[in-house]
Amino acid sequence: MAAKKGKSKKSPEDPNSRVVCRNRRARHNYEILEEMQCGIALKGSEVKSIRNNKVSLEEAYARVSNGEVWLHGCDIAVYPQANVMNHEPRRIRKLLLKRSEIRKFAEGGTQQGLTLVPLKMYFTRGLVKVSLAVARGRKQHDKRQKLKQADDRRSMQAALKRAH
Repeated sequence: MAAKKGKSKKSPEDPNSRVVCRNRRARHNYEILEEMQCGIALKGSEVKSIRNNKVSLEEAYARVSNGEVWLHGCDIAVYPQANVMNHEPRRIRKLLLKRSEIRKFAEGGTQQGLTLVPLKMYFTRGLVKVSLAVARGRKQHDKRQKLKQADDRRSMQAALKRAH
């Protein structure tokens, strides 16, 4: 039997479990020390907008205040069909963590030189989740060194492919 051309056997993607947005600059600008999954308190129009991939985590960061973790700078676009009941695009949103998790994980973000950075936003079983990391900022020379190492790794892989 001949295989059919042009069609790949790819399972249909579940819309209730998928990555919506990644913060690509975070891994470049920060050294990730610890990572954790947390929920986020949203309004209905925000969830609809996130389902349409209208979200940006590029300038987002998290802060601990009064024993709660808040997400600042996350831009969720206005949902056009929710005309009157719409949300404010750059409002501060509460991240849902247990008290013990906040004590253990998020308090690390209050230490000198450490910050809480969202890495990605995704759906799990229909719920919006945020992957949050405790990170240390990289200096400019560290960023250059990391890029050089990645470039060297790519050139070695290419050389190995040519050899075989």
